[in-house]
Amino acid sequence: MTEAPEIVLGIETSCDETAAALLLKGNRLLSNVISSQVDIHAEYGGIVPEIASRKHVESIDFVVKKALKQAGLAFKDVNGIAVTQGPGLVGSLVVGLSYAKACALSAGKPLTGVNHIHAHLMACFLERETTPGFPFVGLVVSGGHTSLYRVDGFFHVELLGSTRDDAAGEAFDKVAKILGLPYPGGPVISRLAEQGNKEAFRFPRARLPETPLDFSFSGLKTAVLQAVQKIKASGQKLVIEDVCASFQEAVIDVLVTKTIEAAKQHHVSQVVAAGGVASNMRLRERLAMECKREGLSLMVPRPLFCTDNAAMIALTGYHQLKEGMLLGPDADVFSRIAI
Repeated sequence: MTEAPEIVLGIETSCDETAAALLLKGNRLLSNVISSQVDIHAEYGGIVPEIASRKHVESIDFVVKKALKQAGLAFKDVNGIAVTQGPGLVGSLVVGLSYAKACALSAGKPLTGVNHIHAHLMACFLERETTPGFPFVGLVVSGGHTSLYRVDGFFHVELLGSTRDDAAGEAFDKVAKILGLPYPGGPVISRLAEQGNKEAFRFPRARLPETPLDFSFSGLKTAVLQAVQKIKASGQKLVIEDVCASFQEAVIDVLVTKTIEAAKQHHVSQVVAAGGVASNMRLRERLAMECKREGLSLMVPRPLFCTDNAAMIALTGYHQLKEGMLLGPDADVFSRIAI
C-alpha cells in the first residue's frame, strides 16, 4: 500500500460520454463534468463507434480543463490519475487512455486503469450519507452489461451471473426501434410505460434453470416483435404505451427476481443497483418494494452516478492508487482487474 492520493483526476471515455471529475480524499467530489454525444448518435439510431472516438478527441482536453476549473484547481494540484481501461468501445477507450498516459508521463503523476464495471459497482460510495457496507450483492445493468456480483470488499468481487445475449439496456434500444421510437430507447419506453397497461401483454421471462442467476433478453425482444407484427397484420390499433409497459415490466421482473434470489442464496442482507438502467424509476421502485419485503437494505446511487461518469472512475482509482496498482507506458485498453 502506498500513500493515499489527496486529489484524483478521473477520466471516462468508454462509450459516448466524455467525462472528467476531481475527487478529494476519496469521498468528496469537487467537480464532475460530462459531455454527452446522445444527440449526435440519435440520428443514426445507435452509437457509431468511429464517430464516438472522433468526438472524444475533440472534447477530452476541454472537459478535463473544465473539471479542473470547476474544482478551483490547476493540474499541478492533482496527485493521481484514474482512467477507464475497459470494457467499452476500443476507439473510445484509446482516446481516454492515451490522453491520461500523456498527462501522467509529462507531469510525473501516478496513473491507474479502472475497470468500467467495477467502477459502476463502487459508484454507491459516492453517496456520502448512505454508503453500503460489505458484503453486498450488486446488480450492474446498462446498455452493454447485465450482471450480478457478490462484493466482499473493494477488490473482492465475485461474478454470480451475466447475460447470455442482449443486455437489458440493449433490449430497450432494440424494442424502441421495433416500435419506431427514437434512440436511446430506455428513457422513451420508461416514459410511455407510465401511461400503459403493464398486463396488456404477457411477455416471457427467461428463468434459465441450469444457471438461474444468468440473464437472457433476446427471446423477450423477439416476442415483442412478433406481437407487434401480429397486431399490425390484423389491422388492429397498436397501443404503443401498453407494449412499452408490458415489455418494461418483463425486464424488471427478471432483474428484480434474480437480484433478490442472489442475495438470499448468498446470505447477504444488502443490495446495490448500478449502471444506466438503474436510473429507471420503475426498476428502483420494484427493487425497493421487494427488498423491503425480504428484509434487505437497498442502495441505488442517484441517476447522475448510474449513467457513465468520471466520478466513479476517480473513486475506484483512488483505492487502486492507494494499493499501488499503477499502469505503465505500454498499457493497452484491456482491463486486467478481474471482475
